[in-house]
Amino acid sequence: MEKPITLAVKELRKVIGKREIIKELTFDLREGEVFGFLGPNGAGKTTTIRMLVGLIKPTSGTIEICGTNLKEDFQKALGNLGCIVENPELYPFLSGYNNLLHFARMLPNVGEERIKEVTELVGLTERIHDKVKTYSLGMRQRLGIAQALLGRPKVLILDEPTNGLDPSGIREMREFIRFLAEDEGLSVLVSSHLLSEIQLLCDRVAIIAKGLIIRTDTVERLLANREQVAWRLSPFEKGRDLLSSLTVIEETDNQTILTEFHEQKTPEWNRLLVEAGVSVLEMSRKMPVLEDLFLELTGGEAIE
Repeated sequence: MEKPITLAVKELRKVIGKREIIKELTFDLREGEVFGFLGPNGAGKTTTIRMLVGLIKPTSGTIEICGTNLKEDFQKALGNLGCIVENPELYPFLSGYNNLLHFARMLPNVGEERIKEVTELVGLTERIHDKVKTYSLGMRQRLGIAQALLGRPKVLILDEPTNGLDPSGIREMREFIRFLAEDEGLSVLVSSHLLSEIQLLCDRVAIIAKGLIIRTDTVERLLANREQVAWRLSPFEKGRDLLSSLTVIEETDNQTILTEFHEQKTPEWNRLLVEAGVSVLEMSRKMPVLEDLFLELTGGEAIE
């Protein structure tokens, strides 16, 4: 049974001047999933996020948050949404607690009990009364997420949540976001330039280029049937010619040949090479990565 949709975006467009920045984007998020949003420079990713959180108005199309149309009932729709766009806005000379208290006063029915809950949720209980200027970048990100969670949102939008973190901090943030989705039931939309992180973190991914979503699917389906085998052969030319007669090949700069991986055919190709007097110096499986697919789909454009 499919989980309920918490964010529905239909035919979203944004025109600025004579330029159509966003061209009829349609996608949705479901309860408890982490959704990756990827796009190269100028793709429209940031513009889309700004429309989702109400910072700019769409030219046309609809945004529904937990069934409420953002345009028709702005306050109710945003009541189910928490977000960090770019860097969390915090007061460095206040304590973490006083930062949360300040933002809690802007929200209905959010008191000290909720502040305690989100503090425990993000793992800042021991440092919550220290000044934010003494926090590490990872702690500031966690405090920003605590702020976004104060109003008990169903949808959380995080723009580059691992930006600037060291590898340990990135892993902690990944585990925390998965916890929010799996244990707390939040729908989390994550934009990131770290494709390897998106591959590890997200259930589904939307790839956007030039204002259009060009693929949306689970990471597993996006990468299905893309596993390869890397071959190092001697003599190289003879091995290359034989493999090219058997399957489609791709040569790399360091005289390695790439072929697609087949459970049955790959051992057979290996046998034929050996029988033909070609030494197989190395034969290794090359696991598919989202970065390769991304570069292929976007024509090699750099990610934001």
